[in-house]
Amino acid sequence: MLCSKWLAIAAMALLAIGVAALLATRPTGSASKLMVIITPSLDNPFFGQEARAAAARAQSLGYQTLSFSHGDDAFKQSDLIETAIARNAAAIILDNAGADASVAAVLKAKSAGIPSFLIDREISTRGAAVAQIVSNNYQGATLGAEQFAEAMGGTGDYAELVGKESDTNAVIRSKGYHSVLDRYPGLKMVSRQSANWDQAQAFNVMQSILQAHPRVKGVIAGNDTMALGAIAALESAGRRDVIVVGFDGSNDARDAILAGKMLATVLQPAARQSEYAVELADKYLRTGSTGLREKQLMECFLITRANAGRLRDFALRP
Repeated sequence: MLCSKWLAIAAMALLAIGVAALLATRPTGSASKLMVIITPSLDNPFFGQEARAAAARAQSLGYQTLSFSHGDDAFKQSDLIETAIARNAAAIILDNAGADASVAAVLKAKSAGIPSFLIDREISTRGAAVAQIVSNNYQGATLGAEQFAEAMGGTGDYAELVGKESDTNAVIRSKGYHSVLDRYPGLKMVSRQSANWDQAQAFNVMQSILQAHPRVKGVIAGNDTMALGAIAALESAGRRDVIVVGFDGSNDARDAILAGKMLATVLQPAARQSEYAVELADKYLRTGSTGLREKQLMECFLITRANAGRLRDFALRP
């Protein structure tokens, strides 16, 4: 009986050793060297640059990367978060699919032990993500609006093209524009329409605006893509006299400014945002803390013909 007892103890010890060995070889979140990068698009110049900059910085820090796009579809975003969890990602770098619609997906990652670092767009809940790094859209919009109002001479009809109404950035930029433009009694907004950040939609919307308001003197847009769509519609109507201002700081906007087709844009540093998010993720994974508040604002910069030559890939170069 004593022999049986010792055999049982020995068997239990071997089982414990086996379980410990299994756990030691199983990858854990902290041991993972994979960063998953999820943006609205990999083809759009702004979002594509976000993804490329994040991947390059992560790889320089020794991480593997996977990049995906959710196409502004919250359900697809949720599936991609599930993929990140299944692949045992160390961290997620996310430009999300909606302030409210993305909360559940970010919380899902948090529950799985995977920290999320948000860029460009913030979500409506605090505490779900480790960091939310966004451009100071209000500050940037005031810069663009001041330049626009000056070029308009403080008077005349203008149109505003806004992004997706569900996107916090669209709302904040519009408020920033109007904090300046509404102070000019001579400026009259004759049309305010959404083109959903899309160039083709902006082209069609601008054509309709021109038909209804042929005397329009200026267009202020929530991003460069819509501004460029408006410019194409204006050119097709022979209206090269209309003042156009955008937002983002894309290479295409730079070229339009240098060609005299666009007055100005507002640069939000997409590349630096993404790199900074990766750097904070790396620090968090190594130390358990970023040492900073969750929400981080990055200042925007006005781009005109005076400095457009230094703009490349959403960054001002020396």
